[in-house]
Amino acid sequence: MTSRRRFVAAVGSATAASLGLAGCVGDRETTTATEETTTTTEGTTTTTGGTTATQQGTPPRLRMGASETYVNAVSTSAGNWVKDAVQSEYTVDFDWVVAENGVTEFMRRAQQGVDLGADGYVGVTAADLARADRELSAPLFAAFDTDAVDNTDNVHDRFWIDGTDRMLPTGASYVTIIYDETVVDAPETLAALTTDEYSDGILVPNPQNTATGLAFVLWTVDAFGEDGFLEYWRRLADNGLQTAGSWNATYSAYSGGEAPMVMSYSTDQVYASQDPDVDMARHQVAFPGDSAYTYVSGTTKFESATNPALVDTFASFMLSGDTQRIVAEKNVGIPTVTNASLPAELREYVHVPEAPISHSAETLRQHADEWRAAVTRQIASQ
Repeated sequence: MTSRRRFVAAVGSATAASLGLAGCVGDRETTTATEETTTTTEGTTTTTGGTTATQQGTPPRLRMGASETYVNAVSTSAGNWVKDAVQSEYTVDFDWVVAENGVTEFMRRAQQGVDLGADGYVGVTAADLARADRELSAPLFAAFDTDAVDNTDNVHDRFWIDGTDRMLPTGASYVTIIYDETVVDAPETLAALTTDEYSDGILVPNPQNTATGLAFVLWTVDAFGEDGFLEYWRRLADNGLQTAGSWNATYSAYSGGEAPMVMSYSTDQVYASQDPDVDMARHQVAFPGDSAYTYVSGTTKFESATNPALVDTFASFMLSGDTQRIVAEKNVGIPTVTNASLPAELREYVHVPEAPISHSAETLRQHADEWRAAVTRQIASQ
């Protein structure tokens, strides 16, 4: 891993002196402190920290975009730990740019021709890459030179979903159903969710603006085909489907007892097991048809990054074995590299389907937006 000295050397003293430099409000002393909030037509982007230093020789500033869920999830999240660890390990002032609508906000800013306000993004999926390719006239994401990023050779083959190296896999899980076994039995198939037994039974994050909701859409396309998945969603809506605008809101509703099932992640028990008072009966994992949808998210670098070398070093940190272990535990996920694993006491709570589902990057590029929009219209029409 790059040391504090090597990190500054890689940046270059002249470049470091020319960059805006940010201290972290509440984390260490700063000369001035202002919160930077940018409002776009799609929502709000907030830079945590927001202090700009102007002295010569101060450390360079790195700004990485992330969703509210990654930084401030209702369950647990790794964002604050990552920020503290980066600033402890390297001579750099690090800010999260928290995007209300995720990477969509940065796409809209690119379309508007304004400054993105960040050097990269943590949490990009293959569907996000596909949408950026379809909607933007110029590239949003730059390819990584994997020789310049540590530990890429140890990434599991099944998590390499982008053949262009624009997204380095730094987070993984499987999207599936979490259920309360004191109320319902595990559904054996997706079709079962449309029956009376599961009426008013499931909460799903809105497919229009959540990765979890989109993953469920893609799963239904695989299960029912392009000619049948919309009919499935019609029957699901008729059976009392409930949706919320974000994963946070959806999981909060489930935690509040508004439904006995929620579309979430197969690693849910990793989080639940860390609370000795939790009722594990409400955190059972179902794999209808022995399947679930493979979820991989990654670290990306924007083409407009002020200093790409900073993002490369950050990506090395995110892929390191120690970081992968800690982030997977805090984000309730699965390490993406072979030289990291969850602590032994948590491994029993990691559930993996026998027949995971995924789509190729090309299929997502051609159809993901179309399928997502069709389901959104179907839900709205019910």
